[in-house]
Amino acid sequence: MNTQEKSSEQVDSNHSQDLVLAQSKFNFGQLWNMNFGFLGIQFGWGLQMANMSAIFEHLGADAHQLPILWIAAPLTGLLVQPIIGNLSDYTWTPLGRRRPYFLAGAIFAFIALIFMPRSSGLWMAAGLLWILDTSANVSMVPFRAFVGDLLPKEQRTKGFAMQSVMVGIGAVSASALPWLLNHLFAVENTSNSLHKIPLTVEISFYVGAALFLGTVLWTVITTPEYPPPNLAKFERLQEKRGGIVSSIRESWYALRDMPSTMSQLAKVQFFTWLGIFCFFLYFPPAVARNIFGATSQDSILYSEGIEWAGLCFAVYNAVCIGFSFLLPYLGKRIGRQKIHSICLVCGGISLISLLIIKNQYLLLGSMVGLGVAWASALVMPYAMLTGAIPPQRRGIYQGIFNFFIVLPEIFVSLCFGWVMNYLLDDNRLLAVVLGGVFLIIGAGLTLLVKSIPVSELEASTEVTETKEITEIKTQIQT
Repeated sequence: MNTQEKSSEQVDSNHSQDLVLAQSKFNFGQLWNMNFGFLGIQFGWGLQMANMSAIFEHLGADAHQLPILWIAAPLTGLLVQPIIGNLSDYTWTPLGRRRPYFLAGAIFAFIALIFMPRSSGLWMAAGLLWILDTSANVSMVPFRAFVGDLLPKEQRTKGFAMQSVMVGIGAVSASALPWLLNHLFAVENTSNSLHKIPLTVEISFYVGAALFLGTVLWTVITTPEYPPPNLAKFERLQEKRGGIVSSIRESWYALRDMPSTMSQLAKVQFFTWLGIFCFFLYFPPAVARNIFGATSQDSILYSEGIEWAGLCFAVYNAVCIGFSFLLPYLGKRIGRQKIHSICLVCGGISLISLLIIKNQYLLLGSMVGLGVAWASALVMPYAMLTGAIPPQRRGIYQGIFNFFIVLPEIFVSLCFGWVMNYLLDDNRLLAVVLGGVFLIIGAGLTLLVKSIPVSELEASTEVTETKEITEIKTQIQT
């Protein structure tokens, strides 16, 4: 009896190795395939970020109403991400561990993207945004953990950098597509007789739907997952920690026991995403009104300004692609904290510089610094985080880490309407500039982040594992 218990405890103590099933090395093609679905996911995000504020304004929304209409994005993240992260930690199906979630999210996102440009009113567009954001989160959160599961430690920064490349490609193509349709394919950028949304935007959403589903399918088909060596033990953990109620409980426990490095990174993420969300929310209408001089969303100048803002999105995402290849080297050479801080300062300066830019072409130049910050925001926090969390709980901690993306977005959604109405006089450009200030605050906080020594993390993980084993044994005995 004692021997069996010791044997069981020894197997359970290797829980983290069971769940981290990585090859020794992945080649470029394998890295591409495992991250390819992220391109489609980001194409969907890119369409949303570049066009939703304009869609809302086309459907009659005022500037101070935009934040509350965008609340679907952060709220779905807050509710969905930790639950899906934990569910995917303790799921095993014939399709694998993380892949069922990619595919389910992609199917529902496909539906939402098809119907979004056909919205007949604000209520419909806002409802479809809830569906799109929920679906994208269901696909995206397990994708982060998927890469951490499969890659060895020395390739993780490269893997997250490849994700950043896919994010850049998806966002560049999504942001530039309405402009390209108008200028290269002579598609009208005005509303047609059936819908209020410009035809260039409508076609772009249809393309996005196909890409979202198609690229996720590619990853599901080309990149296999392997079952845990001790499937019986995994099923016991699944019974104990699987399900939505258990996921909520486990999210609370994990949040309570957050590693110190993750807590420090949370403050960085909060201010970083305050800045980024201000940019996403107000940059397209700011370009249309403050740079192009549009006075109404029904004018041709407004449509041209929104298209040019999309081109600006494409530029900063193109910079993101190129700079992502440098980040692993710079992170190793300079240090992850220092390089992330420098990148956020570049983004902050770029947004603040919009105060003095009056020419649409100079806007493209200002996007370079933002592209540098964006690349780092998509890579470095996750690279710093991955080494600071227990491997067997990577999914749930990745979901909780995204709290500190969505909480500032909720803050903006609930409070920024008042700020716009009473402090900024509905000046969309000033809202974007304020976002630059938040990025610089995030840069300062990054320098305070301290990595947990590997020995300390391993010791902490061992204690946690011992407690978990004891709980499981108690449940089995009772």
